Parts: sequence; structure tokens; C-alpha cells
Amino acid sequence: MAIRILTDSTSDITQEQAQKMGLTIVPLKVVFEDGEYLDGVTLQTEGFYQKLTECKELPSTSQPSPDAFKKYFKEAQAAGDSVVGIFISSKLSGTVQSANIAKEACGYPEVYIIDSLNATIGMHLLIDIAVSMRDAGKSAQEIVEAVEAAKNRVCLHIAADTLEYLKKGGRLTKTAAFAGTLMGIKPLIGLEDGVVAVQGKPRGMQKAFEDLLGLVEKNGGVDQQHPVYIGYAGSAETMAPFQKFIEEKLTGVRIYTSPVGCVIGTHTGPGAHFIAYIKK
Repeated sequence: MAIRILTDSTSDITQEQAQKMGLTIVPLKVVFEDGEYLDGVTLQTEGFYQKLTECKELPSTSQPSPDAFKKYFKEAQAAGDSVVGIFISSKLSGTVQSANIAKEACGYPEVYIIDSLNATIGMHLLIDIAVSMRDAGKSAQEIVEAVEAAKNRVCLHIAADTLEYLKKGGRLTKTAAFAGTLMGIKPLIGLEDGVVAVQGKPRGMQKAFEDLLGLVEKNGGVDQQHPVYIGYAGSAETMAPFQKFIEEKLTGVRIYTSPVGCVIGTHTGPGAHFIAYIKK
């Protein structure tokens, strides 16, 4: 019995990476004024940010339908394989709900659905654990137990250029987003129990980097058995100062970079910097 690992496109793992890792990505949708796109399939990250800065209305995003999952679950059932699915926080998207509806419709007990309570590079950390354990010959149940235990130690912090996109997308109230209207404020946001929360409002991006590192230290530091992911929304060039800062401050840690894709980028806007790690 093989183990199939499934995730959604908000993990910001590219189709090429997925092929190398041996996992399947189910895309979410991004809807602009000119039509509907599949995240990472019919709309790539580079083209997305260009469209985002040019559009008059903020695009909307939507989860995959239960049918999008059902075909993968039925294929696994026919082959007698197990499925471990790791998906975006159920408090941010209905993706987990769609997957559970599909599982129920298939009636196949070897489908395991994990609510990551996370997104983007935070999910990537959990998928790395699942892939590594699968490759080491662990069972689906062992993988699920390990990922469920690790997800409560995954931290994701974001230094946003503005809170305007989170406010427009309804992910933050106008009151919570007020910091974004103050000149020079680069708000820090993060996921707390799967929900977006404001974690600081420093002035200027350099101070945002320092305060972001302060959040890492406040959480007890990085578990160096796992890598640290840093992400960028928009142009890779904007990542260089942040990457240099993190590499200088977090020594002895494996640091990987990743572009942040269409769905998460819709809500943070361009210019945001991300860091995800598993705390000690």
C-alpha cells in the first residue's frame, strides 16, 4: 500500500517541486474581473502580481469543490493506497470542508485530512515532514500523528507593506487594519490558532525585520532540526535585504526561500515578507 500526499495550492509549492517531492497539488481559484484562474496552473505567481497591481477591484479567491478532491480519493481507493491531505487552515478557507465532503462521499477510511491551521510556507514545513516520513517507510497513521503534533509548533509571521489588502479581502476588520493607514507603519501579522492576527506595528521595514525576529525569540526560538522558510510576495529582488538580515541573525539554521503565490498574495498584497519555522 503506497501513501499519496495531497495538498492545496496555498502551500505555495510549485508544480515542479511537487513532482520532485512526489505529491499532488489541488489548486484554489482566483477570480479577477477578466475571468477565473487556477492558482499555479493557469495563473503563475509572476503574472499574478502584475495583474494585482493593475486591477481596479481586488480579486476574490475560492476553495476547490468536493469533486476536485473526489477524483484523487477514488484513484487511491482503486489502487488500495492511503491518502494524507494537508490543507490550509479551515478558519481561512473552506478547502478542508470540501476535502471532508469528498472523503465522506467516497466512504474510504484510508483518507486522512489534516487541517494545518496554517498557510503558505507554514504548510510547506508540515508537508516536508510528511514527505520525509513517507520516504522513510512510515505508515499513514504515523505521518498523521507526527504532522498533527508538529502543526501546533509551526509559526508564520508576515511583515506586510500595507494592511489594505487584508482589510479589502475581509480577513481583518477596519479597526484591526487601522495601523496600515498610518504613515511609515509596516504591520506585522501572523496566524494564531489558524486565524490572522496583528502582532505589531513597527515604523519602517528595517524595524519590521527586527521586530519579526523578536517574535521568533519570544516564541522560544527555532527548532534547528527543521528548516526555516522565508517568503516574498512579488519581486524576488525585494527579498534580498530580508534574506541577508535573517541569514545573519539565524546562524546554524537551514534557510530556504519561496515565492508566495496568488491566493495568499491576494490578501497580503505585494511587498510582504514572510518567515515560517517550527519553534522549540
